[in-house]
Amino acid sequence: MSGGANDFGGNLSGNIAVTAYRPDGGSKVDSTTAYVVNQRGSQKFKIHLEDSSEAVYCLQAVAPGSLPASAPSGSAGTFCVQIILDDSTVAFVEKFYNNTVHFVKADGTTGNAKYQLNTEGTDEGQVSGIANIDVR
Repeated sequence: MSGGANDFGGNLSGNIAVTAYRPDGGSKVDSTTAYVVNQRGSQKFKIHLEDSSEAVYCLQAVAPGSLPASAPSGSAGTFCVQIILDDSTVAFVEKFYNNTVHFVKADGTTGNAKYQLNTEGTDEGQVSGIANIDVR
């Protein structure tokens, strides 16, 4: 999941960007440098944080402002990953599996889509049926 270890849509230039994270009991951090290092469970991931430390956080399919203040057992906090669907709709990843994401839109509807990694600015409306995730 990081540093070109996998070929997700042919882009090996970066890591899956963390949109925002919230340490257990702490304040939300809108991230510009945090990224996913690796997966530790179905919704637990080791992430690289703004301060260059790494910790296991729990993936939440919510907008940054809705990240819960308390983390599930076994994690240091919660985080979210934003995706852009092929119609430019913003959604949030609930689960990663087999180069596919299960996502939740703002209105609560859910879906599945293959995904590819792209840099900001090149991540909207790329390929029909493919969700785009920013890289760091």
